[in-house]
Amino acid sequence: MATLAEECRPVRIEAELDEPLSRWLWSVKWLLLVPHHIALTVLGILFLAASALAFVSLLFTGRYPRVLFRFTTGVLRWVWRVSYYSYGALATDRYPPFSLGAVPDYPTRLYIDGPPRMPRGWRLVASWLRALPVYLLLVLFALVVRLVWWLGGLSALLMVAAVVALVFTSPAGMLVWTGHYPRRQFRGLMVCYRWLAHVLAFFFFLTDVLPPMRPEKSGRRLQFHRHRRASSGPRHGVRTRPGT
Repeated sequence: MATLAEECRPVRIEAELDEPLSRWLWSVKWLLLVPHHIALTVLGILFLAASALAFVSLLFTGRYPRVLFRFTTGVLRWVWRVSYYSYGALATDRYPPFSLGAVPDYPTRLYIDGPPRMPRGWRLVASWLRALPVYLLLVLFALVVRLVWWLGGLSALLMVAAVVALVFTSPAGMLVWTGHYPRRQFRGLMVCYRWLAHVLAFFFFLTDVLPPMRPEKSGRRLQFHRHRRASSGPRHGVRTRPGT
């Protein structure tokens, strides 16, 4: 049973494992997503500009302008849907929409409550620094990657990248051989992405709720459900409930 605190988490991901999945579509998704990557490159620049404007507003008023909040959270929703469709998860074959808004019937949804009321002036910076251990953890990971590059050169970095890619894209291999998505890996990915979404939201002042140090502390456990499609027969799904 989820606690009230878990139910009221300000950053939430809902996700359904949208089976059945194609055995081979994943191999061309990089090409299909070229229009999205172009759009998101432009939106990424605008996201940083909007975040800078929002910071100035927060610094002097303690308020995140609602229009900027809708835009920045919309960009994060868009990025998440593209990642879920592509090699971040490969958990759906439904092409992601070109939309900043919420898409309730898409297999995954990102929610961020707000806009938040934040302290003003130096207290805003002090509040942001509460997550310094989390930031340092991410910096440490980047430094380890850099150290591997320095010690072993390009070949060592490529080896590490290959291992990481294998871990995060192994559902593709399972789809080829078995036609099924590894549910255990799906659960682990969603836990990590849930935590990362919370960290990003806090970093960009989209929430004032401090993210946990450990990904597995970022929400309740996943639950397995069975669904049926009216047109294509049975579908087996995994859903992360609200607050996850």
